[in-house]
Amino acid sequence: MANSSSITHFLLLPFPGTRQLQLLHFCLFLAIYLAALLGNGLIITTIAWDHHLHTPMYFFLLNLALTDIGCISTTVPKSMANSFWDSRAISYTGCAVQVFFVFCLFAAEFSLLTIMSYDRYVAICRPLHYETLLGSRVCVHMAEAAWSCGVLFALLHTANTFSLPLCQGNVVDQFFCEVPQILKLSCSTSYLRELWLLVVSACLVSGCFVFMVVSYVQIFRAVLRIPSQQGRHKAFATCLPHLAVVSLFVTAAIFAYLKPSSISSPPLDLVVAVLYSVVPPAVNPLIYSLRNQELKAALSKVITGCFQKE
Repeated sequence: MANSSSITHFLLLPFPGTRQLQLLHFCLFLAIYLAALLGNGLIITTIAWDHHLHTPMYFFLLNLALTDIGCISTTVPKSMANSFWDSRAISYTGCAVQVFFVFCLFAAEFSLLTIMSYDRYVAICRPLHYETLLGSRVCVHMAEAAWSCGVLFALLHTANTFSLPLCQGNVVDQFFCEVPQILKLSCSTSYLRELWLLVVSACLVSGCFVFMVVSYVQIFRAVLRIPSQQGRHKAFATCLPHLAVVSLFVTAAIFAYLKPSSISSPPLDLVVAVLYSVVPPAVNPLIYSLRNQELKAALSKVITGCFQKE
């Protein structure tokens, strides 16, 4: 029986089938990865370039795009490389690094989504106090708190997970190093510490989610009182995509980390992991750019300017 001190690498979930299917998986993940990089990169460039977008909402959106690039870059490239080279291996250190960045970036992303719901609440329900409550210094402090929260969560979960004795082999049934799959390799009750830490984390996430739901209830009540149909449409256009992204992210992540082992299976685990780790970073730019007229206009200016320089 192996233990954690003798494990030098882990074996990730293989994509069964012929070599053609492995290459198909590589091409599919490559297309999604490039789309996420392009979309989030354009959002970051546009917001940084257009001074009209230097507002709290777009500042937090820029930070969200940065976390999206980090999230998908932490998990997808290694999976693509393994499919391309017909391999399953990831080093022990590489696995620990993956766990750290997954928790850091996901915690930062959820914190930013919570802050963005507060930003929309203040903008729509308390517009006269917007500059006071969300000044530039306050926004910077909020972003710093979101990233600090991510680093703290990552340190706690990574240290806790990789201090466990592992004696059930080194096979991780996921395309990246996911903590619930690593806990299955533990050979003592010490894994309960990490399990309780995951439960506490889920409670904090649920609390933030309740805060977002309450914020949106207040927002929708205020929006329905707007006499202008155009004003109502603009408010819903900025809020509904945010709510959709949050709902997908939260439900998939909580289900992945807290689902009973009795209903766990590699295909189900794979689908859920893709839903919370691959889909949001890829669709976030699409949702925000298509539903936001200001961002679309600024993006058109950036693209037009690039072509004119050429």
